[in-house]
Amino acid sequence: MGRNLSMELAGGLGDLSLQHQLKIQLQNNHYPPVPTSMVFPCIAAITAVNESDPGKLIELPDGVLWRGQTSAPASAIVEAHHLDAWLDGDDYE
Repeated sequence: MGRNLSMELAGGLGDLSLQHQLKIQLQNNHYPPVPTSMVFPCIAAITAVNESDPGKLIELPDGVLWRGQTSAPASAIVEAHHLDAWLDGDDYE
């Protein structure tokens, strides 16, 4: 699994919606699985990074904190959830 699954999902594996792709990513490429409540924050993070705004603060779901805060930078969400396969450019670090 891992990166190969991410690349296959992001490449349109089975014509799945972005929400479904990310649900699979969060539930199957992480241990323990990431709550599905993170799907929409992940979408917002991907969008922000693709729009050249990696520092944009994304509101987290109830009960989820990042460094004690209720929001996290888009880049931190992308990195923590291994979402680089969904980014437009190859130069994201």
